[in-house]
Amino acid sequence: MTEAASAPRPGPRPQDAADSRAKVHRAETKTKTPVEAKRQGPTLDRIRADERVRTFIRSANQQTGAIGYTEHGERHANTCADVARFILRSLGHEARRCELAAIAAYLHDIGNVVTREKHGQTGALIALGILQDLGFDHEEIATVMGAVANHEEDEGGTPVSAVSAAVILADKSDVHRSRVRNPKSTAFDIHDRVNYAATSAEIKVSRKEKQIALYLTIDTEVAPLMEYFEIFLSRMILCRRAAEFLHCTFALVINDTRLL
Repeated sequence: MTEAASAPRPGPRPQDAADSRAKVHRAETKTKTPVEAKRQGPTLDRIRADERVRTFIRSANQQTGAIGYTEHGERHANTCADVARFILRSLGHEARRCELAAIAAYLHDIGNVVTREKHGQTGALIALGILQDLGFDHEEIATVMGAVANHEEDEGGTPVSAVSAAVILADKSDVHRSRVRNPKSTAFDIHDRVNYAATSAEIKVSRKEKQIALYLTIDTEVAPLMEYFEIFLSRMILCRRAAEFLHCTFALVINDTRLL
């Protein structure tokens, strides 16, 4: 996949800078400039600065931790925002839509501040009031709400827009040992083992080949590949649907072997 652009992901990642700049240039040929995007409405920076958002995400992360879930705080929110924007930008979407994808991805787990069950739908309603107060127009609010409400496969989530598809792909690709909060490896459950086994995770987008690929490096001494598929197969199916919504195919490559 020599034409693929690569999303920024946790951990070190050697990269040829000149080639990277060329890839980004090709990806941005049909987008508006960041300055033009800012003129169109509030940006992710405004969302991040909102005290309610900071408090809700911090509290949601504490509450998911209390019931044994991996990290769902600002690290996850920022990673998903970066990747969602990257996916749409790489496919040539206009700058405002890329910004909305980043905003929706940043807010997608905010519903955990209430409860884990149906947190997508709860989060969409929480986002409604925040976005209204910050001056987003109704159409943009509807887009973000739909993306937040439809990101979770266990809650019947499905891609309903380009923004929604980007959020799904960004969320499900964030598999990494930095998300594990259990300090005792002997007490790891299957989710802890699979996340801890993932030493690198990277989304690559080929606009030419119309392909979105998730590249994972998994330490099979920590967790066998079968455990990954045991808990993540439904997520990968949702990723495939999201990629198809964006008129792309989806590929899963683990330890340099393509599995999907």
